[in-house]
Amino acid sequence: MVTETSTPDVTAVRAASLGVKDTRGYAIFRVVNAVVLTLVAAITLYPFINLVAKSFSSEGHIAAGQVNLIPRGFNVTTFDAVVSDPMFWENYKNTVVYTVVGTIISMALTTTYAYALSRPNLKGRGAFTGIALFTMFFSGGLIPNYILVANVLHMRNTMWAIVLPGAISVFNLLVMKSFFENFPSELEEAAALDGMTTYGVFLKIVLPLSKAVLATMTLFYAVSMWNSWFGAFLYLDKKDLFPVTVYLRNLIAATTGSQEITGSQADAVQIGANVQSVTMLLTVLPIVCFYPFVQKYFVSGVMLGSVKG
Repeated sequence: MVTETSTPDVTAVRAASLGVKDTRGYAIFRVVNAVVLTLVAAITLYPFINLVAKSFSSEGHIAAGQVNLIPRGFNVTTFDAVVSDPMFWENYKNTVVYTVVGTIISMALTTTYAYALSRPNLKGRGAFTGIALFTMFFSGGLIPNYILVANVLHMRNTMWAIVLPGAISVFNLLVMKSFFENFPSELEEAAALDGMTTYGVFLKIVLPLSKAVLATMTLFYAVSMWNSWFGAFLYLDKKDLFPVTVYLRNLIAATTGSQEITGSQADAVQIGANVQSVTMLLTVLPIVCFYPFVQKYFVSGVMLGSVKG
């Protein structure tokens, strides 16, 4: 049976095997470290557990502030109202499509741009890097961007208005550029001697060996695209094109204005009380399910791409 151990435990085992006891200061550090990390984990998990509890609780108990970690007055009225609406599932499908297409486009542009910038023999490398950095600190503003997307590029009421304007994150670009700069040049030189082109080196050598940073950047882009709502709110007028975040935003706005959503007036009041909890839970759940699959790459991907050796 294989058991997982943390780095301090491994150090302690090695020390014990050599007949060396932990110092008092190190023993205190281990205890304090365990307590602090436990508190951080509890503080991080509490809002999410509270969100789940409120989404299944009744309006009266929520209004009275009686819901913490356990649902009170169990009900699924809001869930029924949301998931029984065909438009909800249509918008949910749109969100999945926007996230998948947007993430693919963003990763394709970011990886190729970052790899090109990481090559020391690239002509105009400083200028291209400066252009990227300039957009990190300055933008044209909301109105010029709207005019560009809607009137010049004619992408209003299309998927491209959502996935293209923010396709490249400069932060992600710089992290990936730094990672590629630390990539062993010997591998690329050996592949070039074997007759492989630059594109072949990039696709068959560099990318397969960059899974950590690629998984991390994919997570960043996917989460950002999934949670994005303002671009759709700005550029889309057709309800059948909305992502689920806009649907949920409109639902919250409607219940805040005391408008009846569905069913009787009592149901509307019930929905208005815990709709925010339900909508946030439905929005965050897919990301929570997706995160564990890339979590093992997360820390190593960021560290490898942010520290230049």
